[in-house]
Amino acid sequence: MIDVSSTSALIEDSELLMQRLTSVLRPIHDLTPQTPWNLAELEGLLPADTRLRPAAVLIGLVARESGWQIVLTKRTEHLPHHAGQISFPGGRIEETDRDVIDGALRETFEELGIPRAYIRPIGLLDVYGTISSFAVTPVVAIIDPAAPIQADPHEVDEVFEVPLNFFLDAASLKREERFFSGRVRGYYAFPFGERYIWGATAGMLVNLLQRLESHA
Repeated sequence: MIDVSSTSALIEDSELLMQRLTSVLRPIHDLTPQTPWNLAELEGLLPADTRLRPAAVLIGLVARESGWQIVLTKRTEHLPHHAGQISFPGGRIEETDRDVIDGALRETFEELGIPRAYIRPIGLLDVYGTISSFAVTPVVAIIDPAAPIQADPHEVDEVFEVPLNFFLDAASLKREERFFSGRVRGYYAFPFGERYIWGATAGMLVNLLQRLESHA
């Protein structure tokens, strides 16, 4: 279990939080190709010669009167990958995207209708590999509280926010197991009321917590 209790005070000061995040994240210009940090967890789930396709998601932080929030979505049930799961807005990198940041901003606009002018990227997390054969770069960004949101009903069933403080509380993080693809596999999860945040989304949040802890 990761001890993140020492980071919970960060949300009490917005300026301190931004300074802290920018100091622990990969620089926004660091677009060097990376091997996914969770590659060992994919053992036995993908063919040995699988080439992971580049993708990006946006971990959007919004300052509300109640504190900092993280924007999440619930995917519709008919999507080919991770249907019905809770995720960050994002998807595969297209040939027209300049880089992963451009891809994350494009996907966020397509899924949530948030124009780029309302989003300020501040850094990157480590690349995360998925069982759907993607190498995902999480782009951490600040979203203007006044940003309009008009979700695409084809891809997004629900848009909601979870307090950042919830993810910074050590008691929120669970390590669970399930039998999958021939053996018992462990994974991270953040149960939040009736919602169950797990899989790639939880893994990326764990990476954020690990970075905050390692630079405490």
